[in-house]
Formats: sequence, structure tokens, C-alpha cells
Amino acid sequence: MTLMDSERKIFEGFEGVHLVADVRGDPDAWPVLFLHGGGQTRYAWGRTAETVAAQGWRTVALDLRGHGESDWAPNGDYSFTSFCADTVAVADALGKPPVLVGASLGGMSAMLAEGTSDRPVSSGLVLVDITPKSNPKGIERIQRFMQSGLDGFDSLEDAAAAIAAYTPNREKRVNPIGLQKVLRQRDGRWYWHWDPQFIGRGRTEVVADRLAGLLDVAMSNIHVPTLLVRGLLSDVVTQEGVDELMTKIPGATVVGVEGAAHMIAGDRNDAFSDAVVTFLAERIRPTLP
Repeated sequence: MTLMDSERKIFEGFEGVHLVADVRGDPDAWPVLFLHGGGQTRYAWGRTAETVAAQGWRTVALDLRGHGESDWAPNGDYSFTSFCADTVAVADALGKPPVLVGASLGGMSAMLAEGTSDRPVSSGLVLVDITPKSNPKGIERIQRFMQSGLDGFDSLEDAAAAIAAYTPNREKRVNPIGLQKVLRQRDGRWYWHWDPQFIGRGRTEVVADRLAGLLDVAMSNIHVPTLLVRGLLSDVVTQEGVDELMTKIPGATVVGVEGAAHMIAGDRNDAFSDAVVTFLAERIRPTLP
């Protein structure tokens, strides 16, 4: 396998759920674990995992439980507890504490995994357009987009139209090959590649208010190098949220990406990849054994 190729690998998550990942790079290199946002798949990272692997890291782009090719939770458990436990299980399986790169739901899971464990889980965090407190209107817009596809689509063009409505900052494209990576066809209709139960039970991309204390504890226990990459067009991350993150994780750094909304890796993949590569080289590499 070359650096540019990927190996499909299955990890065992919390309660035996099978989690599918694309793994790239030297098996002996330090791992970087990519955790996508709610309703996405491991393909959401664009070429970032490939770019990072080419810089001498072992990259693992994971389908979260209930998403992509990973198992649907048999008991419908899509709590933050389960996503956090999956993150810890995969991190342990990698043999070295990985750098966690998490977007939205994946970023929240990464913060909880690192901050609620009584032992080291990661070597660093890259939070992609997520902070402890987010703009409720932005979170509501994510929910509306996900709910819009619960009944499926007649065609790939209809699915592309739904994506275009959610990402008005992007040029509309109908890429059948790309769309088929995030959709499943059943009974002549196209459905998003995630368990419908995921959007049920009132869950969002952020921790509920009743669990705010848990998140506060987690944030106070994060001592690894941390980077926040925010989309400057995002309606999810606010300056208030950034300020709170900086207060709770002293030493964290922030990179703003122009022309990018909440889905930064899809909007401006080159700029996002540059930010990750620079952080790994300058903040992580010098701390590794």
C-alpha cells in the first residue's frame, strides 16, 4: 500500500459495534484519527487524510456508528456517551494516542473523550467548526437538512438540490459517484447513508443543556495542544463560543478559513488541509517521543 492508497479496516467500538475506516500511511507512523460530523461519512474529509498521510502520519478516517458503512447501533444508542466511548476504543486500538480531528459531532466527541477520561486518550485535538457553545440557529439548520431526507429522494439530482440548498456558498454540482458514497438506494429511492434513528430522540450536534456540567469538566481537563479551525461563513460557531473555548483551553489556537461555512473540509479543502498540516508539524511533532 502506498501513501496515496487507503486500506479499508474495521475497528470494534463501544458494545461491539463495528466501525469502518480508511487507513493511509506508514503503519509505524503516529496516528491521526478523523471523526466526521453528524449525517456525514468518512468521505467528508476530501483529500485531507491523504495529504496528512503524505506528510508522514498514519491517518484513519472513520465512519461513526450509524453512518456510512459502520454498524447501526442495535439499541439505537446515538448518545454522546456512545460516540465518546467509540472514540476511546478506536484510539486505544491504534496503539499510540492519536491526534483527534473532529468536525461538529466528531469534535464534540473528541473533546469528551479527551476531557472525561482519567488517562491520556489523544496527543492533540483539532476541532473543526465546533465550540462548547454554538449558535442554536445554526444547529437547527443542520437538523432541518438532515430531516429533509428522511423520506428519501427520487433521484440523485434531488439529493444534490438538497445539498445545494444547505450549502449556498458552494457551486451546485451533481456528482453521481460522489453522491453514491453518501446515499443508499432502497426500493427505488435514495436515502442518506445513516441510521434514521440518529436524528430521533431530539439529539443535536452539541451536548444538551442538562449535560453542560459534564462538558465543563471535560474542557477543564483538556491539556493537549488544541486547534480550532472555524469557517468564517459558519452560522454554528460564534465569537462568543471561540472566546469561551480560549478561556477553558488556554494555549489553544484558532484559524479562520475564509469562504468556508460549517463544512470547512468540503468548502475549502486546501486551506483546511494546510491548517491541519501546519498544526501537526509545529504543535504536535515536537511533543512526540
